[in-house]
Amino acid sequence: MTPSDEILDIVDENDVVVGRAPRGEATARGLRHRCAFIEVRDAEGRLFVHRRTPGKLVFPSHYDMFVGGVVGAGESYDEAALREAEEELGVSGLPRPEPLFKFLYENAGHSWWSYVYQVRCELPVNPQVEEVPWHTFLTDDELAQRIGDWEWVPDGLEAYHRLRAFRAAGTAS
Repeated sequence: MTPSDEILDIVDENDVVVGRAPRGEATARGLRHRCAFIEVRDAEGRLFVHRRTPGKLVFPSHYDMFVGGVVGAGESYDEAALREAEEELGVSGLPRPEPLFKFLYENAGHSWWSYVYQVRCELPVNPQVEEVPWHTFLTDDELAQRIGDWEWVPDGLEAYHRLRAFRAAGTAS
């Protein structure tokens, strides 16, 4: 099965399941679905940053400061967050990511409910080359310096700004 064939729950504006569709169809038709975004920090508190492969269905070859992806049909956000983080980082035994907040991402024909998580990964990472051709860990200041210079995935960039505002409001560490 290819990523385009993966079955997703299609949801409404209230994140209620209203149907199912293959991922490729959901992407092509702009059907609203679910995604998990996981902020990963290493033992030193640096943020995992990577570049997506050129073959990705959306935002190919863009940089991202989150790991994650679509939530499969019948899968919970929490299950998807752990699965996606372990897959993309190439680790097993990762602590369960901590859910922070959810928002509706809508932009340029794309629409998905996005649940943002955080997790500390003290394990050595070995990212899947099919998902992550390049990666590094950056401090918050190093990341801030690159925000205007690199081509970031727009949904991740929105999640990044929302996460900063969420933390500035004093509701999370």
